[in-house]
Amino acid sequence: MAKAEMTVILAHGAWADGSSWARVITALKAEGIKAQAAPLPLTSLADDVAALNRSLDRTEGPVVLAGHAYAGAVIALARPAHVKALVYVAALAPDEGEKVADVFYRLAPHPRAPKLAPDDNGLIWLPEDAFATAFAQNASAEDHTVLAAVQRPISVDCITVPAGRPLWKDVPSWYLLAEQDRMIVPETQRFMAERMKAQIRTHAVDHTPSLTAPALVAEIIRDAVRSVRGN
Repeated sequence: MAKAEMTVILAHGAWADGSSWARVITALKAEGIKAQAAPLPLTSLADDVAALNRSLDRTEGPVVLAGHAYAGAVIALARPAHVKALVYVAALAPDEGEKVADVFYRLAPHPRAPKLAPDDNGLIWLPEDAFATAFAQNASAEDHTVLAAVQRPISVDCITVPAGRPLWKDVPSWYLLAEQDRMIVPETQRFMAERMKAQIRTHAVDHTPSLTAPALVAEIIRDAVRSVRGN
């Protein structure tokens, strides 16, 4: 009986949706790697983990999970069956008992980082100009327009609940450290990546390299796939 092929499941972060992985998905497909994006509601950490698990339920065979930004916390709490590796793309990695906000606000923010506050519905929206100044400053003006128009707000319930035991304690992990990140300071990224004993790849990219440097993101995902696949 043939072995099931490896699947990469991609989890988007705050203020984004699955289309933020579009250029990575096509880059991986060109290398013969199957990828799909998990739709996260961003309504609570538990809701997002449940949504990711539903994507896992639809997938046969071994899986590599990749998470951007906030979704680093989500992939670490996924159902462990079939998950062979984790890839963090400028992502947050709270330890057991930590909240996403604990690591996000661990150090002083970048001077160009936006000021964030929930609205009356408990949702945090990114100011429109922040897509060009901090979220993806290396992207085109056209990309900034689309990002702002389709942004998905994140609930405070996503970032204020203590995380459970993270999966990175049990499976190998890779970390793309974004040196030009203005949303999650690079020093915090390095702290988390070293704490989780990840294989670190450092690049001069902004907070959203899936959009602005998709080949680099695809490369680190490919490395993880090949490592756990054994070729």
